[in-house]
Amino acid sequence: MDKGLRRATKQKYQQLVGRLTENTLRLWAAVEAMSLGRGGITLVAGATGLSRTTIHAGIKELEQPLGKERSGTARFRIRRPGGGRKLLTEQQPELLAELERLVDPLTRGDPRSPLRWTCKSTPRLAAELRSGGYQVSQRTVCALLGSLGYSLQSVRKSREGAQHPDRHAQFQHIARQVTEFLCQPVISVDTKKKELVGDFTRTGQEWQPKGRPEAVRVHDFPDPELGKVAPYGVYDLAANQGWVSVGVTHDTAEFAVESIRRWWRQMGQAVYRHARHLLITADCGGSNGSRVRLWKVQLQRLADELGLQISVCHFPPGTSKWNKIEHRMFCHITQNWRGRPLVSHEVIIELIGATTKIQAALDQRPYAKGIKVSNAEFATVQLTPDKFHGEWNYSIHPTAHR
Repeated sequence: MDKGLRRATKQKYQQLVGRLTENTLRLWAAVEAMSLGRGGITLVAGATGLSRTTIHAGIKELEQPLGKERSGTARFRIRRPGGGRKLLTEQQPELLAELERLVDPLTRGDPRSPLRWTCKSTPRLAAELRSGGYQVSQRTVCALLGSLGYSLQSVRKSREGAQHPDRHAQFQHIARQVTEFLCQPVISVDTKKKELVGDFTRTGQEWQPKGRPEAVRVHDFPDPELGKVAPYGVYDLAANQGWVSVGVTHDTAEFAVESIRRWWRQMGQAVYRHARHLLITADCGGSNGSRVRLWKVQLQRLADELGLQISVCHFPPGTSKWNKIEHRMFCHITQNWRGRPLVSHEVIIELIGATTKIQAALDQRPYAKGIKVSNAEFATVQLTPDKFHGEWNYSIHPTAHR
């Protein structure tokens, strides 16, 4: 709607600009802005190029009684063509080039300029230009940047870095494996971002009595008693349900496999009573990374305990966002606790458990970091690499069923 009004106003202005005097053109712009109601001044200013100050002046003239709007003051005289104060870019021909040099996104300005490593706000740009001998204000810098085609923009996540040549082929391999295993349990696993426990600020908003927002701490320093939590999630692709173990120590491979064990005991075993295989899709790094020896040793213990053959497919490096658990489970948990301080472990468990088809429990066991797996211990893992990228795709067999 605004675009159509802006286009129509611009067409009217172009038809009238050569036929009306400066005064009558100002009055027309004021009438047009008043007829549009709220936001009319901004719309007319953007369509015509007239300043908001000029349109406000026209509105004040219209508010005066008829016959008194032309009181004989100099402000109402009609200037000759080309009259009036010259533009700053005409008075200072190098101004635009100097401004563009400072904000150029490719060169980032002169390497010796103090703006190279600072925030290039319009007050700072104006100060830098003034130090170079130019007479310019912050508001003028805003207008000049607009004329040069600049606008305030945030960064955009579009560069994924180097991609593995078999990235697409690995995606296809995972899709085939999931399709073949759907009669057996297939889970997607990952660790959610660690969260501070306590009355700390949270992104998002929640309904509260007007003028009475919930008070939280000013600084996000971890509470020495409450610390952080590491939620490790297990998402069942076929049943569309999940499990979250909320760890209170470290996110290790032992903790990751224990979370899978808890999912099986609490949820998976009842659904897949006759299962013989378990397929896990996971990221390539972290506690369940493809190179983590402890992850495979712990999976061997789980396979022996459950009597299941465990197959694992890792997503290629840099593609963790494609893991199903990210946009099937974690996003709903984040939505459910937005704007709510995670003041205790109980609150965290309740908020996760209140998410549809998700169960959660606190895991207070201590998990040590830096556990080394010897060659002899790793040799006991009954691991069979797949023919296609065996470092990403492999199966671990129960010792008794090898």
